[in-house]
Amino acid sequence: MRRRDLIGLVGGGLAASPLIWPVAASAQPAPGAAATIKPAQIIANFITGFDIKTAPPIVIDRARLAFIDTMGVMLAGSQHHPTELVCDMIKAEGSAPAATIVGRALRASPQLAALANGVSGHAMDYDLTYFAGQSIAAVIPAILPIAETNKSSPSEMLAALIIGAEVCGRMSRAAPTMSRTAGWHATGTVGTMAAAAACARLLKVPAAAIPDIMGITASLASGVTANFGTMTKPLHSGQAARNGILAVQLGSHGFTASASALEGRDGFYENFARGLERSMEPFADLGKTYDLEKYGYKIKPYPSGGLGHTAVDAALELRSRAPLADIASVEVAITKYAGRRYTSRYPDSVEGAKFSGPYLAAYTLVHGAPMLSAFTEQALRDEAVRTLAQKVTLTTYQEHADVLDESPAKVTVTLKDGRKLERSKYYPSGSVQVPMTKAQIEEKFMVCATAAIKPDAAKRLLAMLSTIGEQPSSDEFWPLLRAG
Repeated sequence: MRRRDLIGLVGGGLAASPLIWPVAASAQPAPGAAATIKPAQIIANFITGFDIKTAPPIVIDRARLAFIDTMGVMLAGSQHHPTELVCDMIKAEGSAPAATIVGRALRASPQLAALANGVSGHAMDYDLTYFAGQSIAAVIPAILPIAETNKSSPSEMLAALIIGAEVCGRMSRAAPTMSRTAGWHATGTVGTMAAAAACARLLKVPAAAIPDIMGITASLASGVTANFGTMTKPLHSGQAARNGILAVQLGSHGFTASASALEGRDGFYENFARGLERSMEPFADLGKTYDLEKYGYKIKPYPSGGLGHTAVDAALELRSRAPLADIASVEVAITKYAGRRYTSRYPDSVEGAKFSGPYLAAYTLVHGAPMLSAFTEQALRDEAVRTLAQKVTLTTYQEHADVLDESPAKVTVTLKDGRKLERSKYYPSGSVQVPMTKAQIEEKFMVCATAAIKPDAAKRLLAMLSTIGEQPSSDEFWPLLRAG
């Protein structure tokens, strides 16, 4: 691919704002806060009362773009080994063939289709970043099987995504360091609540049942970052999608849970954010303001862990100035937060390559930006990359060691004659400072989608997603998602 296709992010009228979140003043909720702000009830009122016609145009635009990016990445991920293994399990389960599994000929129950879709969407680590990582990765995978079996309209699907994203934003901002310092993976924790909220809207669950649904999700939420670099990371997304549907199916039929399981004693926040800053205040304006508008999200230009993209950008800029034969050593300086996610070891798997500092730096200096072809067994055996990776060291970027809201990096290449070439990046390609054009967004979609479906079907799907919400029916949508 051309270099212009390898860099950049959301641009134009769809540009996202920098992701910076307010941090509560104390590790404990303010006196009386739990009594005055009841997240589950606020979420219930929002789900049942939201009118998509009142949403700001930029919220609609960003929701449509999220569908485009997520569906493309999901189609490509459907062809990867983690999804293959999950589909083998689904076949063995023998569930009712009610819903489409994206990119496959196989059909399954809504829960199992959501499981496979969620794994597909996160398998390549190419899905968009919203607050703490890919926190809404499970939402569209859960929406699809419920919308198909419930015969929901495109407008209802769009509204469900907006609801899921807004609930996820509040869940994330209520404890902004939970997924950064406590080791929880937001995709599987707050992502479960987001998926449930979206599906509750599609199934028109009455407000009275939604606090029970949210209480159920508090016990189903899971995912530890120790599993980054393995197939279990995308499983977090699949499980969140499945569990979101499970919570809605049970709660809507009278299955009970604590209405204060989010904010209450021994609840979600007290356990998942133990000892960390937290406040229920972000829920206070749910439905009045939009996190999709105020904060936006980032679309990934590279299919790897997002915290390392600044280092990739810096290495790309140094590549033309540093002949491989002249390189003595490479130092990649990253934040402490990024250092918890990235490894200094050469990878022994495709999944591990996405979080290997030496591999990503070496591959970029040897071949250019690490796109889909960088994450194959053949690429891992590349002798030029393996040799250069032995010269790469990871270190802490002292000037920005404790930064959490972004992931600045500095790459220093030392040549054999003693000269040092240095490049630093504070914002990655994909942030608002480096916008992606409409053409680049669509090209990413086409490259991904055509890994699973024919080009003509991919073009038709892109046209539909670009205006999703305007079509009277979803009938023409589902056949385009299936391998054939």
